Amino acid sequence: MLRPTRRVASRAPRTAIATTLAFLTLISGVRAGMAETFAYVGNADSNDISVFKMAESGEMVPVQTAAFTGVEKPGSSTPLAITPDHRVLIAGVRSQPFVAVSFAIDPKTGQLSHIGNGPLADSMANIALDRSGKFLFSASYGGNKVALNPLNANGVAGEPKQVIPTGLNAHAFLPSPDNRFVFATNLGSDQVLAFAFDATTGTLTPSDPPAHKVPEKSGPRHFVFHPNGKFVYLIHELNGDVAAFAYEAKSGAWDEIQRTTALPEGFSGKPWAADIHITPDGRFLYASDRTTNTLTAYKIDATSGKLSTIGSVPTEKQPRGFHIDPSGRYLAAVGELSDSMTVYAIDQSGGALTKLKSYATGKKPNWVEFLSLP
Repeated sequence: MLRPTRRVASRAPRTAIATTLAFLTLISGVRAGMAETFAYVGNADSNDISVFKMAESGEMVPVQTAAFTGVEKPGSSTPLAITPDHRVLIAGVRSQPFVAVSFAIDPKTGQLSHIGNGPLADSMANIALDRSGKFLFSASYGGNKVALNPLNANGVAGEPKQVIPTGLNAHAFLPSPDNRFVFATNLGSDQVLAFAFDATTGTLTPSDPPAHKVPEKSGPRHFVFHPNGKFVYLIHELNGDVAAFAYEAKSGAWDEIQRTTALPEGFSGKPWAADIHITPDGRFLYASDRTTNTLTAYKIDATSGKLSTIGSVPTEKQPRGFHIDPSGRYLAAVGELSDSMTVYAIDQSGGALTKLKSYATGKKPNWVEFLSLP
């Protein structure tokens, strides 16, 4: 009479253990399949790239310092760009000879291996890939020009296919979300140039109208598109303005809907705004200013695209560059005068930044790119 009871009692622990082991195996498999996230920091004065692996907690672990092969003199900055297929990282070197240095990205470790160098048309303040990954766009601040280079099959830039004179101080040259247009900020001429882009032939043609004017002496610098493709946000270096535009994808037209500031409350000095980025989900926007050494956060209205200021936090000295990780949970900012990077947690409900930790980089860091690899 008692035997069935004994059998049931003896099976219960075994069933519980089996269930626990199955659960742990499942969790282990999920963790093994999770993407690894890496941060790449361009260092102008040390001619190299600091590579960090980022943990789920936001902790950064240095894994490599990749030198620029064939480059001797430091440049004023080191813009970076990653191809859409995540196979190649390209760095623009702003000292003679002006080259785009291409690195293969190891899909498992995130580390960089030098592939080769390709020619740039000038000292380029900004580089970017078209959405197909076949062409490299670049903008020359001192040369007042933009250029288009084809990429070879191995990810090395070929000879410039088009070099186009612009107004004063071309600063950023980026494609629209659908790859049909490319826009170039002219900081010294207070305008944004617009080009129609044929991705099949790799040809740029001035749009009609060819330029969008912004307020005089505002200094349009960097811009980002909202993930929904309906809005674009532009930071102005000289007056610290952040402007929001409605974007019309069919014609490529920009229509300003709001203008606010990247400066902390109460500041009355000379602005020196730098960078601007948006979270992947499009809920929050961030901007940096180098005079105040601050990052300012904004909440984005999903319907109107307008900004509400959340607040500002202190950051690295002269924060020329920063970026947001692909999960939208962390922001990393670098300081040209502090030779370091600070990581912040992004509050997922309100967008506020909380400082986590700072890390040493190379000399004069000014650019950050994030990449998640499966």
